[in-house]
Amino acid sequence: MKESKIRKSRKATFSHFSRKGYAVFASFHREVRIAVLSVSTLGSVCIQKVDAHSIPMHVGESDESVSEAVDEHTMNEVTVAGSMAPLTLLQSARMVSVITRSDIERAAAQSVNDLLKLATGVDVRQRGGFGIQTDISINGGTFDQITILLNGVNISNPHTGHLAADFPVSMADIERIEVLEGAASRVYGASAFGGAINIVTKKAAEDKFPTSGTEGSVETAADSMRTHSPFSLEAGMHGGSYGTAGADMRLALSSGRRQPSHLFSSLSGSYLRSDGANANSDFYRSNLFYYGGWESKAVDLHAQAGWSHKRYGANTFYSAAYPNQWEGNDRIIVSAGASTKGRVHFTPEVYWHRTYDHFQLIRNTATGENFHRTDVFGVRLGMDFQWVAGRTAFAAELRPENIYSTNLGQPIDSLSSHPKIPGQDGAVYTKNDSRTNVSVSVEHNVLLGAFTASVGLLANYNSYLGDGLHLYPGVDLSFRPARGWKLFASYNKGFRLPTFTDLYYKSPTIMGNRNLKAEESHSFQIGASSVFNFEPFVFRSSVKGFYNRGYRMIDWVMYDASDVYHSVNFDLDNMGISADVRLDMNEGIGLGKVLKTLSVGYAYMYQKRHDDVSVYKSNYAMEYLRHQLNASLEHHIWSRLSANWTLRWREREGSYLKYQDAVSTGELVAYSPYTTLDLKVQWVDARYQLWIEGTNLFNREYYDLGNIPQPGLMVLAGFRVKF
Repeated sequence: MKESKIRKSRKATFSHFSRKGYAVFASFHREVRIAVLSVSTLGSVCIQKVDAHSIPMHVGESDESVSEAVDEHTMNEVTVAGSMAPLTLLQSARMVSVITRSDIERAAAQSVNDLLKLATGVDVRQRGGFGIQTDISINGGTFDQITILLNGVNISNPHTGHLAADFPVSMADIERIEVLEGAASRVYGASAFGGAINIVTKKAAEDKFPTSGTEGSVETAADSMRTHSPFSLEAGMHGGSYGTAGADMRLALSSGRRQPSHLFSSLSGSYLRSDGANANSDFYRSNLFYYGGWESKAVDLHAQAGWSHKRYGANTFYSAAYPNQWEGNDRIIVSAGASTKGRVHFTPEVYWHRTYDHFQLIRNTATGENFHRTDVFGVRLGMDFQWVAGRTAFAAELRPENIYSTNLGQPIDSLSSHPKIPGQDGAVYTKNDSRTNVSVSVEHNVLLGAFTASVGLLANYNSYLGDGLHLYPGVDLSFRPARGWKLFASYNKGFRLPTFTDLYYKSPTIMGNRNLKAEESHSFQIGASSVFNFEPFVFRSSVKGFYNRGYRMIDWVMYDASDVYHSVNFDLDNMGISADVRLDMNEGIGLGKVLKTLSVGYAYMYQKRHDDVSVYKSNYAMEYLRHQLNASLEHHIWSRLSANWTLRWREREGSYLKYQDAVSTGELVAYSPYTTLDLKVQWVDARYQLWIEGTNLFNREYYDLGNIPQPGLMVLAGFRVKF
């Protein structure tokens, strides 16, 4: 009997890839397993300003069986921007945590703000459920100290950081969320004091849900290509506890995504309402969002437009002395940009966004009523080029910011100059302020084998400061000592201008300060990451430490129990460490048939204040998360049914002034540690998804902000379909 020889198929595993035709994968005519880094691991990448979609999903390490030449090619094909100039994923010296599309679909979350709780080092302080109003900060900073970007476009709000996270996108729009830690002023300017958050929306039309595996073993390249089609329609509905009900729809069109030139376009809308988990916490919100463009060999064009509309009961949001507050927000965002190709790379961009805010201290009355309209315009031109000494980039940006208000700004002298307040029967704005920011930046990148150095400088002028140019340098270094390992270190100087609320807001419990100075910080980071692909699983880990030396930090403080809150400057340092580990199991082997992913992340932070003035109560800057733990487990149940468990533990420094029946007791109460457990169970088919989730399964009473209780046990269920 002739002995038969069984030839095992070779599987090339790629750790980095781009979505440009899958030319590399197609040329191999083999099954290709794609490894992608998820949220719990920090990848070596930074956000690209102009073309956010060029930032890849992140990374496992390729098998040793794949040749070094092939590995080098795939690494170089992936373009990231660890700095102003685009660098490959392998070369980049900055790090960012990434919440992937798979993480989003697994999580028991109904808002972008809920998703950000998955990122170690991010503090999400909710004032209401469903992310109706949320303060987001990074590494012990405040909600005003981060830059918010939508597809790489700066949409930060100079009125107040309380409204910065009003994203005009639904969960179904989001491809991934990227969180950059540490000062990034030399790239993003004034508001990138402590980091940046970039929301990246989907580009392609997709007619199927991914049905096999996790982000660690998502699908073959052929399967991935089949999920893209010229047309797709996605819709979903859900409802549950507290009278919650919502629906959304997304239509996407694309032409020849694997051709040299093609168009893409998407339009989405969503609606959500709830009676609220507590008294006066009812809300409804609506979003519309468009994103489209044209890509060719010579140039890429892109444009986006979004509108959000939100009305909500704001129970004790800004003062526990007034439990019946109410607020309404409307936001419009428009931007357009281009990216040329060739030896010299030009990236022009223009944007505008407007925010309307209507606040009532006592709902349905004119008591403490405020109206605000904020406009931000921006024009930015960037360029970069490669030459014998490395890669050099230049950028210049003009950003005027303006507010009309009934509370914030200087009085408007001429009655004829008072703009009308929409929908208010002839009422007008009575105050106004504006400022203009002009910045020029330069950066050079040197790449020597396994070593990368990125050195840059921002020269910034702002009409509010009025004292000439301010310089903000930075340097990022990375070294890859061995396969799968990366070491990094960075120093960047950041700054943040006071918001119009910091400067002017006045109420029975708050007093702004027109003499505030701009914040500045010296931000240092050091760390390491590793990715190893074993046959049963992919193991990822990272560890990092940071030290932020803060000057003239802005906070709202009370000096005694009977005082109002004052906005003031003082020196404050933040420092800490964090670590993340994650296992992505091979579904076809052993434990992987049951377990999909397991991840754990922990962060510890500490503060040191250098001011000798005694403070009775800090409202924001000194109420930070001392300890933060995230853990998640995803496993198969049966067939296409799976479950995802998420455990969070928080211990916050600081205290709040306890109120009883809207009257201060004069007692400071320390924040208590708390633990929450969430569960999402879902059935995923190629064309539909069914899911049910429970959040805060322990029904734990806890506070992100004093006197504002968070929702207890909440159960929601829903479905999604794709055509």
